[in-house]
Amino acid sequence: MRGLRITVSTTIVSMVIGIGLGTLLAVAGLSRRRSMRMLNGGYVAFFRGTPVLVQIMLVYFGLPYLFGGWDMFPPDIRILGIFNLSGAILAGVITFALHEAAYMSEITRAGIDSVDPGQSEAAKSLGMEPALAMRRIILPQAIPVIIPPLGNQCNAMFKTTSLLSVIAVPELFLFADSLHAATYRTFEVYLAIAVYYLLLTLAWTLIQYVIEWRLGRRYGWASAAR
Repeated sequence: MRGLRITVSTTIVSMVIGIGLGTLLAVAGLSRRRSMRMLNGGYVAFFRGTPVLVQIMLVYFGLPYLFGGWDMFPPDIRILGIFNLSGAILAGVITFALHEAAYMSEITRAGIDSVDPGQSEAAKSLGMEPALAMRRIILPQAIPVIIPPLGNQCNAMFKTTSLLSVIAVPELFLFADSLHAATYRTFEVYLAIAVYYLLLTLAWTLIQYVIEWRLGRRYGWASAAR
């Protein structure tokens, strides 16, 4: 259960940060400034074009080396004086959030591009600032296009968290690996952990369906209410 909690919490935090950062990157990718578009393009190319495992190693081992051996991810980090957080988990969350932001940038940009340009022009004619028009007019209409691939990304993130085992984070897969080493029951242990991941993804698929259905009823989104 401890491994399950770490898997779920890491997924949720990484997705929330990744969605926020990805939205900012999508706006940058649609900017009229060439430097902003190049920044978005380079970021997306790097994080989509390299394995997540390499990114974890780069963040967890590479960043401290880059900063002269500074221990950026100690075993225990005190958060707001309330609870302790493992440095390895923090490194994993940072990596997954940065990785997810690259995908969410493209997903969000596709959603924004799907909105009729006339909506933006109408907002301008009403005197709306671009940021306000994006928040009040464009993004709400882009959400039906964004939600389905967003759900797929969340499902993928549940499974990607298993890579945290390489930096000794006690998530589901590391617990299974330890149990296998202690019992030598290879098939049973790894089958059980596969069932855990399957249940997680099925549970999220159900939640996603309910979210789409409720939004479809509220806003009349036929595509979301499928």
